[in-house]
Amino acid sequence: MTATTHPAVPAFSGPGIPLSRLVKVEFRKLVDTRASFWLAASIAIISVIIGVVTLFVAASSPDATALRNEFEMMTAPMAFLLPVMAILLVTSEWSQRSALATFTMEPRRERVIEAKLIVAIVASIIAVVIAFVLAAVFTGIGGLIYSDPEAGSWSISGGALASGVLNILLGVLVGFAFAALFLNTPAAIVTYFIIPMVLGIVGGLIPWTRDHLIDWIQTPTLPSDPEGADWAHLLVSTLIWFVVPMFFGVNRIMRSEIK
Repeated sequence: MTATTHPAVPAFSGPGIPLSRLVKVEFRKLVDTRASFWLAASIAIISVIIGVVTLFVAASSPDATALRNEFEMMTAPMAFLLPVMAILLVTSEWSQRSALATFTMEPRRERVIEAKLIVAIVASIIAVVIAFVLAAVFTGIGGLIYSDPEAGSWSISGGALASGVLNILLGVLVGFAFAALFLNTPAAIVTYFIIPMVLGIVGGLIPWTRDHLIDWIQTPTLPSDPEGADWAHLLVSTLIWFVVPMFFGVNRIMRSEIK
């Protein structure tokens, strides 16, 4: 009796899905759920509301519509909401059980992580550009409404502009790293917001930690006019808040069993 033999099926050796296509898919995922869509919409809505409020405030405080103040206020809600968008971009794969489909179509998990990271960074830059444009629009309106030279002032330092953009990007990167580490939306969001609050409380209760430690371990931020020590603080805090959790988070994604 002869055994029936079947020809071996050759392994797929194609070039794989291009990174540009993965980035397009991840951009679509960024707003294709109800939570992420309304989160993105709320950023734009809140920015417009802030601009309108500054026009009324400028009646008693003319510099409220100065470009430097408009930009600072426009980016404030973004610093709070954009990291949450980055978290949802990563954790939604696991909370909605779509990771199996994603990693089946693209087995190279590092490529998916890379695409998500690119989307998070690009979306943040787009949001900051929109904030700057809106700030410029309301600055111009303030200059037309009020005659005070402080109203509608276009002066803004390069340091203030650069630190605003960098702080937004750092917040998004930290949120992304926490999402990769926990792969759970509530855990990542709570950890992202609770730890800085705890550090602030500790710094308020223990003066030594406020004077010698908190600046090194707080969430990475850069003041408008950074000095040498500020850059050192930024480097160490970025290592603690982004590099370390991102390293372990990527390893967890690469090794996690998909169910």
